[in-house]
Amino acid sequence: MALHSRRWLVLAIVSMALLLIVVDMTVLYTALPTLTHDLAASTSMKLWIVNAYALVVAGLLLSTGALGDRLGYRRMFMLGLVVFGTASLAAAYSPNAGMLIAARALLGVGAAIMMPATLAIIRMSFPDQRERSVAIGIWASVASGGAALGPVVGGVLLEYFWWGSVFLVNVPIVALALVLTVWLIPADRLQHKASLAGWDYTSSLQAMVAMVSLVLSIKELAKPAPSLGFAALMGILSAVVLAVFIRRQLSRPQPLIELRLFRIPTFSGGVIAAVVAAVALVGVELVFSQRLQLVLGLSPLQAGLAILPIPVAAFVAGPIAGWALSRFGTHRLILAGLLVSAVALCALTMSLNTGAHSLQKIAVLAVLGLGVGATITAASNAVMNSAPPEHAGMAASVEEVSYEFGGVLGVALLGSVLSWRYTSSLVLPANLQATGASDGIDAALLAAEKLPPEAAAQLLGLAHAAFDQGFMAVMTTAVVLVLAAALAVALLRSRGQQQATVGHRSGAVASEGH
Repeated sequence: MALHSRRWLVLAIVSMALLLIVVDMTVLYTALPTLTHDLAASTSMKLWIVNAYALVVAGLLLSTGALGDRLGYRRMFMLGLVVFGTASLAAAYSPNAGMLIAARALLGVGAAIMMPATLAIIRMSFPDQRERSVAIGIWASVASGGAALGPVVGGVLLEYFWWGSVFLVNVPIVALALVLTVWLIPADRLQHKASLAGWDYTSSLQAMVAMVSLVLSIKELAKPAPSLGFAALMGILSAVVLAVFIRRQLSRPQPLIELRLFRIPTFSGGVIAAVVAAVALVGVELVFSQRLQLVLGLSPLQAGLAILPIPVAAFVAGPIAGWALSRFGTHRLILAGLLVSAVALCALTMSLNTGAHSLQKIAVLAVLGLGVGATITAASNAVMNSAPPEHAGMAASVEEVSYEFGGVLGVALLGSVLSWRYTSSLVLPANLQATGASDGIDAALLAAEKLPPEAAAQLLGLAHAAFDQGFMAVMTTAVVLVLAAALAVALLRSRGQQQATVGHRSGAVASEGH
């Protein structure tokens, strides 16, 4: 059976693997309170348990995408599955927070190895551009819907099993994907000899150092008593290493990322939209799922079900947006998706005090899922279709780095905004100042367990009110970021139209000269 004739089966296989990757980015959101309690993890460790995975993925994606162009996408896909399955076992049985962070980092290595191959294999399997747009739409709906589905999966598993089950469930799916890959996806026909020679691991290390330094700087600023010197040092380190990375890419004959692609307005607009959509989706979901459990008292399963409208709508939005791309254009669809997302975020803020399962909140979350799903679909198409075929792996890496780094920023930036606003708005009376509740709402809940009923009720009331102040600050920040991204995409579209007009006029003048 030729690859073209089984292209939809191939799409199903890579979508299965992608679902594992993106679900693991958010599956801990509903598991986090239970996991933090069982492993006695500190607030800092809790954030690293969430962030270690996405940071490693984002730091390695550029390198593994370029490696896929050298070694073949099928080979990288299979290697990534093996690493991912092994790391899932290690994470499921981690005895402490430190081991879990290490296992999450190894999970990130596996995800980074196979993720660029998913998009590159789709591009290779769908030569027809209209079919490819629909296929990428399905890929994007899995990416956005799967990330939104993570808390639901975590909630369902925690209702019946221990927290390690959120990782153990990956293993049989990895095994099935491996068997299907061997059976249905043929080996790549490389245009050059497969080799690691000349692989630029230095640039990959630089990219990771720049991202980790930026996240450390943001997190330090969010602490109750931040070290401004350390935050500034990390920020400067991030900027310097990023500048060195850019200079290295411009000087190398075969860079990890062809920075000149960013001169294409459609490509740049897609990257911006993917980053901000991921920030909004991942960051807001983290904060919202925590509020459902820590403030409203919902169980992990109840919290997961309350978030369900987001992934359902995102899954629906992807294929529809892929179909609509040829009719409305990439820029218009990106703008529409961002604006719909901004409206939904505003509505979610205003519906703060409505019930978790009210029709109003269900509708708002569904609209948010539609907006984010459409944005990521259009952004993925913009990035993939702007790059030449020989850079398919590189383009896939850029798109996925945008999405993964957006997820990292969502957790780091919006999580830090929440921590900062919670701490600044929590004013404790003298009898409660020694409880440590200012470290975070998890600390407040633990402290309340040891207090007399009246003092515990007072502490919980203050902590819940402070958390809601933080939630409002997070939503405001997310809306501002989404609207700024929409403005940037609109300006890039205008610049692209001007470039096209100038090019058309230049061509006309050249024709008249002949």
